[in-house]
Amino acid sequence: MADLEHTDPADEPTIGPVPDPVIDAIMTTRAIRRFRPDPVAEADIAACLRAAQQAPSGGNVQPQQYVVITDADRRAAIGELYRRSFDRYELALPAPPPFHDEAQADIYRRTRAASRHLADHLGDVPVIVVFLQPRIEWGLRDEHVPLDIGRLDASVYPSVQNFCIAARALGLGTALTTVVRIEGAALLELLGVPADRFEVAALVPVGHPAGRFGVAPRKPAAAVTHWNTWGDKRR
Repeated sequence: MADLEHTDPADEPTIGPVPDPVIDAIMTTRAIRRFRPDPVAEADIAACLRAAQQAPSGGNVQPQQYVVITDADRRAAIGELYRRSFDRYELALPAPPPFHDEAQADIYRRTRAASRHLADHLGDVPVIVVFLQPRIEWGLRDEHVPLDIGRLDASVYPSVQNFCIAARALGLGTALTTVVRIEGAALLELLGVPADRFEVAALVPVGHPAGRFGVAPRKPAAAVTHWNTWGDKRR
């Protein structure tokens, strides 16, 4: 797409000259959208949740709640809500801008195909974790104007990423998704979550990957980094 450079993961080292298992886990935590049916140990999910709970949050408010779904019937029902959400999303999605090259077009097609596969098979994934955030007033005022202290979800998504990295360290695949918010009210009702108090922040499928882990194609960090002032790039 026009705003996404095609990069070869080999262009940037995954972990630098000295191997570091933490950085390697971060670099290879890519979205996994195809899963094997093998069960996931509850102890592994608990370990990922402990890692999620250690994520930073503004003012240490720790706003997130987790709903872990392993029941087959409930997963199937969530899968249907997810598929309906994705169908609506796909219909509303605009055509992509021109691609730089065929490699970029191929990345786009493969991502869309994998996303469609997940939408059609989410209910088969062994574990689904729904991350919730509270419906609360989030902000401050001084005597003049409201003070912009950022969004509440900025204190929730670090826990999602911690969860995904911990899962990767345990050999489990995940994908951070938000499209089910389109049917968020129905999902909250299905899970018995009080909708007046919480909303869906993310839905994360968890399972043993059918594919492989690896470094996903991204823009080089140097291409989007400015030193001291805007435009000062050290390539």
